[in-house]
Amino acid sequence: MKYIFGPVSSRRLGRSLGIDTIPLKTCNWNCVYCQLGRSVPLTFERGEYVPRHDLLEETRQVLEASRPGDIDWVTFVGSGEPTLHAGLGWMIRQVKALTDLPVAVITNGSLLYLPEVRDELSAADAVLPTLDAGNAWLYRQINRPAPRFTFSRLFKGLYLFRQTYPGKLWIELMLIQGMNDTEEALQELAILLDYIQPDQVHITLPVRPPAEAWVRPSDESGLRRAEEILGKVVPLSTPVASEARAMRVGDLAETVLSVVTRHPMQEEELLILLSRWSADEVHAALDDLAGRREIQAVERDGQRFWSAAGAKFPKKGVQSAERSG
Repeated sequence: MKYIFGPVSSRRLGRSLGIDTIPLKTCNWNCVYCQLGRSVPLTFERGEYVPRHDLLEETRQVLEASRPGDIDWVTFVGSGEPTLHAGLGWMIRQVKALTDLPVAVITNGSLLYLPEVRDELSAADAVLPTLDAGNAWLYRQINRPAPRFTFSRLFKGLYLFRQTYPGKLWIELMLIQGMNDTEEALQELAILLDYIQPDQVHITLPVRPPAEAWVRPSDESGLRRAEEILGKVVPLSTPVASEARAMRVGDLAETVLSVVTRHPMQEEELLILLSRWSADEVHAALDDLAGRREIQAVERDGQRFWSAAGAKFPKKGVQSAERSG
């Protein structure tokens, strides 16, 4: 499958079947914590980045091959910012016509200031936009957006979307040590969240290799501080991961590449996700992809993750794309 991956285990959405509308790192932000590496260059315009009918056909095939309980959510998410695809609204509605499963969109929220984007996303059952900062300076430091995507536009889009959106609005907050987990930063976020009134805020941590090696997840005291300050104005959630198994649809090497391109994983995680194949088959696929330089190994705090070869990380911490025996 070229555009569909998983289902993968999501702390927010259980067993999530991913739909990727965007080529690797096609994004208008360059977040310091992005698990897919740096955005080079930033992308500004909406367009038909992947053929919508091909994507829909792949989705249909996977849904038909799935069994009850295989999938909890169908999720538009992946290699970049999904709202940059001009056909996103059409694709959401077409997928909903194929299945009774709920449909989610994980987005940075930067284009919600546009009425047409708010209308397109209104068809989804849940929308998960990002809000990592409570002021323009910190927004620039963490999310590093293209210049035209200002902090005021981000807040305006989130606020206006909340006014008309009938589904679940779950804001995602990536908590970074020493940046947005201080008392001042969290108090500023609390003010904005009180205005927006999302259904929940999902606190997440940068536990996978980030675009910038200096990024560290907030520690226990930072998490407690966030719970105390933000929990006074909005329900908080730190969802627990569920166990997922990728379906045997198509070639194994293609399945591995489709997952790690959008969702870098440790080898142990891949063996669990791909347990419908044998461990020897998975190892052989990793060796084959590494030999063809289609994947790379990324080190973070002594842990080894597999990622797409095209993902751009700092030189330090990226190793040769060969699996140790």
